Amino acid sequence: MILCCGEALIDMLPRVTAGGEHAFAPYAGGAVFNTAIALGRLGTAPGFFCGLSTDLFGELLETKLAEAGVSSALAPRSDRPTTLAFVRLTDGHATYTFYDENSAMRMMTEADLPALPDDISALFFGGISLVGEPCGTAFQALMAREAASRVTMIDPNIRPSFITDRAAYVARVKDMMALSDVVKLSDEDMHWLEGDGDLADLAQDLIARGTKVVLITEGAKGATGYTAAHTVFVAANKVEVVDTVGAGDTFNAGFLAGLQKAGALDKATLADLSQNVLHDALSLGIRTAAITVSRAGANPPWENEL
Repeated sequence: MILCCGEALIDMLPRVTAGGEHAFAPYAGGAVFNTAIALGRLGTAPGFFCGLSTDLFGELLETKLAEAGVSSALAPRSDRPTTLAFVRLTDGHATYTFYDENSAMRMMTEADLPALPDDISALFFGGISLVGEPCGTAFQALMAREAASRVTMIDPNIRPSFITDRAAYVARVKDMMALSDVVKLSDEDMHWLEGDGDLADLAQDLIARGTKVVLITEGAKGATGYTAAHTVFVAANKVEVVDTVGAGDTFNAGFLAGLQKAGALDKATLADLSQNVLHDALSLGIRTAAITVSRAGANPPWENEL
């Protein structure tokens, strides 16, 4: 099982009513939640771990997880509110305003970390759940506890407007990247974290710190995978973009599903990943993301749509 560890929230997406009024509609979302849903729809039977609320929005999140075949059995529940993210779209690109104080996700602590069953082979982390406290410390502690024995992957999916202490956040993310077997970053996120420079050189710097596989996505251009031995580029599929909400999250799911399908989701294999397996996993990530951007909201494809 792949356990997705990170935020679940409600995306309030802009809509226009039949009467012409501007409104926001609630949709289950969050970067890590979206990856879990996409993995479930791809048939991998994943799990999800994050603080979940017992409010009406928390019920919506749990319903969507169950519909996609995602287990939320390890997630702690509380009566704190669900995090809300109001989304604005400009030329198909999303910006966010978050409401997260005292939320079920934000207030999760290390005391909420469960013992993990043996059938969990990989853990995925990322998103705004690495920003706030005390949940950021809890997720960091979970990775530190499990990274030696299970595959770990991180996609920070950076939202600069949400970060109040850049130095502390960067220190946490860099520590977690060094522990991770797979690191995925957009080109923008890479430069925000690591500064100016050639993307290939920056990726190799991460590998020198301990990461086995670095994935860099570049929007409509495509994605490149780097290991110590290989560099593999896969061009993006040409589609008519409706919006980019959930694109990177779906890419992550496709890549992880590709590794699982190839029997490569273990630490020894990732330490010496073949060029062919890297290419195929990147390709599945690209294909799944292409479908997501071709329709509104974070709506990952089911396996039969591929």
